[in-house]
Amino acid sequence: MREFDYRRADDVSGAVALLGAGPEARYLGGGTNLVDLMKTGVERPARLVDVRSLPLDRIEPADDGGLRIGATVTNSDLAVHPGIRECYPALTQAVLAGASGQLRNMATVGGNLLQRTRCGYFTDVTRPCNKRVPGSGCPAAEGGEHHNHAVLGASDHCVAVHPSDMGVALTAFDAVVSYEAADGPGESPLTDFYLPVGDTPHRETVLPPGALITHVTLPPARVAARSRYRKVRERASYAFAIGSVAAALDIADGVVCDARLALGAVASRPWRARTAERVLTGAPATAEYFAAAADAELAAARPLPDNAYKVTLMRNLVVTVLSELAEEVAR
Repeated sequence: MREFDYRRADDVSGAVALLGAGPEARYLGGGTNLVDLMKTGVERPARLVDVRSLPLDRIEPADDGGLRIGATVTNSDLAVHPGIRECYPALTQAVLAGASGQLRNMATVGGNLLQRTRCGYFTDVTRPCNKRVPGSGCPAAEGGEHHNHAVLGASDHCVAVHPSDMGVALTAFDAVVSYEAADGPGESPLTDFYLPVGDTPHRETVLPPGALITHVTLPPARVAARSRYRKVRERASYAFAIGSVAAALDIADGVVCDARLALGAVASRPWRARTAERVLTGAPATAEYFAAAADAELAAARPLPDNAYKVTLMRNLVVTVLSELAEEVAR
């Protein structure tokens, strides 16, 4: 690792100022992703600004009845919070499906949303990668290893997927990210937070340079109380998803009144399945219509030779999770 300057921020504005004053600076939360990337040489910050002591570690009621989650709340604390477990159970399930207990005790909400891809070409500094070195190429898109890469929203410049489980559930529930930048505060719906991969995969979010995520707000949503997160992975635990679904259904008299659906490990960002939601809303809550909704969403899929299995996997996963939710309502 290269030598770096370490500073501990006392307040949010001070953190933003410290980052802006240091070339190649990075915020340090739990460090569960950043420190690993520093060890391999992918990240080489000249300054780390430690934000763990900032007063951003609480989960509080929002003015509109939702929940306001501080950026330094740990994954473990988020998962066990009574308001999250009761009103957004899929979020608890998503957090508990990620990493290990030790990592969840360290990892933070803000850091989770900003974690980098686990694509092997990105993490190997001896190989080209457009996300790491713009213009160097994408071996995965050019016939290399890609069995766990994107089938939606990718481009010839990058086919990596976003690794967050938490982000999939937050996306399904219309979470809003708030941040502080040098020119003042700002916010972005999580569905718009991640930039389309296009020909600039190194530009990942809408955050202004040096901006610090301060909290994430979950708006109230009755449908979210009956929700579920399901993750498919290549081993039973401590593994990233090869496909995941966050889903919620509100059903009355056998008809879907409201539906929320987001997919994970299929794109460079948590994928809000709005096409599927439109098919579901007003339709009978049956496996036939659940399959039709999945097919409508996945019609845009453009798989590579070794990840075409994801289309079938995600279709089956969507149908299974929605069917389980419908059965739960019927009981």
